[in-house]
Amino acid sequence: MTKVAIIQEPPVYLDLKKTMERAVELVADSAASGCGMVVFPEAWLPGYPTFVWRLCPGSGMGKTDELYAQFLANSIDLSRDGMAPLQEAAREHGVVVVVGYQEVDGSLSGSTIFNSCAIIDADGSLANNHRKLMPTNPERMVWGFGDASGLNVVETAVGRVGALICWENYMPLARFALYAQNIDIYVAPTWDSGETWLATMQHIAREGGCWVIGCATALESGDIPDDVPYRDELFPNADEWINPGDAVVYKPFGGIVAGPMHQEKGLLVAEIDVAAAQASRRKFDASGHYARPDIFSLSINRAKQTPVTFT
Repeated sequence: MTKVAIIQEPPVYLDLKKTMERAVELVADSAASGCGMVVFPEAWLPGYPTFVWRLCPGSGMGKTDELYAQFLANSIDLSRDGMAPLQEAAREHGVVVVVGYQEVDGSLSGSTIFNSCAIIDADGSLANNHRKLMPTNPERMVWGFGDASGLNVVETAVGRVGALICWENYMPLARFALYAQNIDIYVAPTWDSGETWLATMQHIAREGGCWVIGCATALESGDIPDDVPYRDELFPNADEWINPGDAVVYKPFGGIVAGPMHQEKGLLVAEIDVAAAQASRRKFDASGHYARPDIFSLSINRAKQTPVTFT
């Protein structure tokens, strides 16, 4: 059995240094409670750019530029060991960490932000890095498109783990790509919440025969620092729950195990039996005995996409 901690605490919004320090503290707290895996929501480092849903694309373009610059300055560059503090925390405490963050690729333009999800193994190694394939609607004003080089399920100290970010989980072929890699624990870091999203998590647990962890950032207006540009315009209601969180865990083939944790901050802790995933697929195995490869097939280009090749 494995204990999993799902983080439903806000970041230190738009402050990467302080948010990273907070992440390290939360990993330590989770490990102290006996958890072997810690999961953070989508873009938790340094906070989801919720302004894209609140500014008009036309009249708000100048404001978007200013806010984008702030997010870019607080994004993580893996080529400069930007994830090192969290990797060291994972190694020190012997826990697997799955974390959503905003990534900048300093080896290329150094200016495009990606919505990424890192899986860090218990020895501190970066087991996988996945960039969101398709930013949703106004998110495209902020994030670039990912590729399939990170569309992997990886072996970790707690089992085989894979992740899709937010509305990627509505992409049937992306889900199938994970199912076809013998997945035990399916993580869905998100900004979404509510009954429709929870129904999606339930469906994936049944469809994939795997443990499903859904988590969004529980965030109130009071969690937004005063120095965030256009704060009062973007968040005029001082009592608003910007996101209720709704952290949740579903067992293989469906059925709620923990949560949803609604409009509440803290850690959602659940105990899971990783072996139950493979056993549950006796009844329905989407990429096995139910697949019908004589009729359906899926081809995935895992090559890392780059706009330039130097020879």
